[in-house]
Amino acid sequence: MLTMCKGLASLSTCCLERAKELRARLGSFLQKPDWNFTCCKIGKHKPTLEECLRWKESFEKLLSCKYGLCAFTAFLVSEFSEENIAFYFACEEYRNCKVLSKLPSKAQKIFDEFICPDAPREINIDHETRDITRANMDAPSLSCFDSAQHKIYLLMVKDCYPRFLRSPAYKDLLHQAKPDANKTPKNQRTEKKA
Repeated sequence: MLTMCKGLASLSTCCLERAKELRARLGSFLQKPDWNFTCCKIGKHKPTLEECLRWKESFEKLLSCKYGLCAFTAFLVSEFSEENIAFYFACEEYRNCKVLSKLPSKAQKIFDEFICPDAPREINIDHETRDITRANMDAPSLSCFDSAQHKIYLLMVKDCYPRFLRSPAYKDLLHQAKPDANKTPKNQRTEKKA
């Protein structure tokens, strides 16, 4: 215990503040040893077994399903890497901005939150990509984050997504999910023949 306290004392104030911020944001989540199905329960609806199985088909199918996105985000939070999905969707929202006069301020906000050194939710990108993005900030366009977003997307596809599918959390979701009530055994047999 004494060694742990000494280790904590040697951490920078920034790291300790980040840990406190995450603890506050995650609240009751951290009190559970492992996140479970209730983390992706949205309202009274739960994903069906078929939906959960569809997430294994591709990363795009996982992200296109609100339950899949929620489950994947909860997984990233449990691994302290939720900045990846947050950055990805911040870029998607930025790219869809209709008012071009707002691009500089929106771009600066994304850059300050995710890309600049010591950003509160700094993403893990190489120096070359960071430099390209920094240069793009001189004249922000709808595509100024494309390179960084692509790197983060590949990181999630190649690393986070496979780990999510192998995780006890996903396996627990599959175990707890119920088959689609609208599908009768006859309909399921017909689908297999088709």
